[in-house]
This record gives sequence, C-alpha cells and structure tokens, in this order.
Amino acid sequence: MPSLLPEAGPQRVIAASNLVYTVGSGLYLTAGVLYFTEAVRLPAGQVGLGLGIAGVVSLVLGIAVGHLADRRGARGVYAATLAVQALATAGFVLVDGFWSFVLAVGAATGAKAAGIAARSPLIRHYGGSRPQDFRAHLRAVTNIGISLGALLAGWAVQVGTHTAYQLLVLGNAVSLAAAAAILVPLPPVAPRPRPGGPRRLALRDRPYLLLTALDGVMAIQFKVLTVAVPLWLVAATTAPRWLMSGTMLVNTALVIVFQVVASRSVDSPTAGGRAYRRSGVAFLASCSLISLSAGLPAGAAAALLLTAVVVHTIGELWHAAGGFEVSFSLAPEHATGQYLGVFGLGAGLAEALGPGLLIALCITWGRPGWYVVGALFTVTGLVAPVVVRRALRAGVREPGDVPRPAPGTYGVSHGGSPEGGGVPDLPARAHHLPGS
Repeated sequence: MPSLLPEAGPQRVIAASNLVYTVGSGLYLTAGVLYFTEAVRLPAGQVGLGLGIAGVVSLVLGIAVGHLADRRGARGVYAATLAVQALATAGFVLVDGFWSFVLAVGAATGAKAAGIAARSPLIRHYGGSRPQDFRAHLRAVTNIGISLGALLAGWAVQVGTHTAYQLLVLGNAVSLAAAAAILVPLPPVAPRPRPGGPRRLALRDRPYLLLTALDGVMAIQFKVLTVAVPLWLVAATTAPRWLMSGTMLVNTALVIVFQVVASRSVDSPTAGGRAYRRSGVAFLASCSLISLSAGLPAGAAAALLLTAVVVHTIGELWHAAGGFEVSFSLAPEHATGQYLGVFGLGAGLAEALGPGLLIALCITWGRPGWYVVGALFTVTGLVAPVVVRRALRAGVREPGDVPRPAPGTYGVSHGGSPEGGGVPDLPARAHHLPGS
C-alpha cells in the first residue's frame, strides 16, 4: 500500500520501528493472557489483579517519562523504554508465581506507557507541518503489524505447548529489541528550551485535562468490539461463533485502508471537536444495531452485526482522528511528551474500567444497556467541541508560539495513540492505544 508508506528519512525509520514493534504486540494481543493461564498456570483472577496493578504503575510513568523526553531528548528515552520492555517481556519466561508475574508485567506495562509518551516528541519533530497526519500513518501501520503478529500467535495457540508459548514470549521480546535497534540511525531531537512557569504545565491546563477525561470516556469504544461484541454474540444471538474473528478482520482492514484518509479533513482543533461529535453519533447507531441482533435468525443476526461493525469503525476512525488533532494541536512544542503523557491517562482509565462497565451494561443488563452506552458516547461527543472552544480561548495558539497563560488558566500553543506490544491484555487491541 504505497499510500501508507511515509516519506524516506526519519519518518520511514520511525514507521519501520513501529511495524516491528506492533508485530510483537499482535503476538500478545492474541495469546498473552493464555501464556500466563495455560503455560504458567496462574489463576485468571490473579492475572486480572496483576494487570490492574500494572495499569496503575503505567498511569504514573507515562507523565513522568514524557516530561523526561521533553527535557533530555526523545530518541534516547524512547529507545530506552523499548529496551526495558524487551527485558521485562523476556522475563515472563521466568515467572513462576503471582509476585514475579506482577514484577515482570508491571515493568513491561510501565515501559509501554512511558514509550508512548516518549515517542510523541519524535512524531511532532519529524512529522512535518502536520504531525497528526504522520500519526494517522503510524496507526495504519500499527494495524498491519498487529494482524501479522496475530497470525503468528495462532500457531502457538494451536500447538498449545509450554515451549510454543515461551517462543511466543521470546518472539515478542526480540521484536521490541529490534524496534529499539532500528531507531539507531534516527537523528537525535534536541530538547526544546523550557520557558518560565510551572514545571507540570499539563496538569494545570484544565481544558486539556477535561479533554483527556472526555477522550477516556470515548476510548471505551475500543473495548466494544473486543469485549462486549464477542460476549453478546455468544450469549444473546444465534450468529456463528467464527463471526468473532470476522468482525475483528473487518474492523482492522477498514482502519488500515481509511485511517489516513479520515484524518486529512481533521486539520484543526475545531475540526477535531467536530470529529468527536460525529463519532459519538456513529457509536450510538452501532450500539443500537448490535442490540437489535438478539433474537434474529443466524443469517440476519450476522448481517446486522457486520453492519454495526462497519458503522462502529467509521466512528472509530473519526474518534482517532479527533484525538490525534486535539492532543497535538493543544500541546506546546516544548512539553509535547508531558502533554501526551497526560492525554494517555484517559485511554489508560478506559483500559482499566471499560471492560467491566460494558459487561455490566451490555451483557448483564442486556439490550437497554447498549442504548445507555451509545448515549454515553453521544453525550461525550457533543460536549467535546465545547471544551475545545474553551481550550482555544484559554491562551494564544499560533504556530510556534510559547503559551501565555490567561488569568487563572494555563494556555497552550498550536504546534502540530496503543500502541504496541510487550504486555498482555484481558482482552485488548493495540490499534487503539491513543495514543494506538
């Protein structure tokens, strides 16, 4: 797909590193939890608890390491996070109990979150006049990598032996180390001088924090296709079970083909706010279609679910494009890593809370729960443009400007997501880490 290939030079280096990185991510996306439950023989409850502890660690490290990348240089910090992920992931083969699992997965998950934040200044620096477009290219590449990794993981799951699962783990570790090595020829990015003012500017930028919270609510949509739809398909419909794979293939293919195209028209914070609004409406429509699939004949249920997935993916494309735009455009260049680390908090909370919320509403409650979830997305999308306008009023936002805070607020300048491997999900996709 030539349209997905970035221009030669630093962009291609970053894209190549991202592709190798996400092949490893696809391995764990498919079989990460199975390694710990089937090969290590940890109870599923302990695995869930350990992943929850690791998630808390990642929320803290994302902001801290993003700030470090701003101050010390993004390339070295990002490469270091990949190296730590590789070592921690390789350490999975030594796990023999709960606490060793928590230590290994906590290190890997924390490094993953730190890497997402540390990579952001690289995307902004080498992304040209529109780093958001480059970010869209990377998301499409991410989905290709995940698909390839998932195919490779299918072998380990089919064989099902302890050795096969260990090879899966080591393959992921090798992909992370290779992703770090590919960055060697990338020219370093000199840290931008920090103007006077608060050190933790992002945590004082109230409109940006509110947008982070709204994006976190909207990011629950990434769990609809990986958590709610499979459970709904089995429990409430007569659709064939192979459709679970079919829905994921349709979603992934559409993201690969259309993410770059969808992002081109979202070229300002205001357009980003409108994209959130459109995505909320699309999610309401898709949730309604999913709810209607219950009680229908198998063929009709399958057709309705596939239609819902297409509509949902359209909303996902708009949501991702809006998130790319507002997260970069409303972050000052000298604090890109710090701001994007903060923005990742929303997706992190969605990762932790989304599955339980969707199961409670859509599966336990049933059909009415789907309408509640759809309404939640719609209201979030309607509020987003209002918050974007507030953020734009908070300070001066011309290209290259240093933010000049308005009284009582902290403005940001107008200057220019998950994803990837190393840790298992329960269950998850990496083409969403906002940061996907």
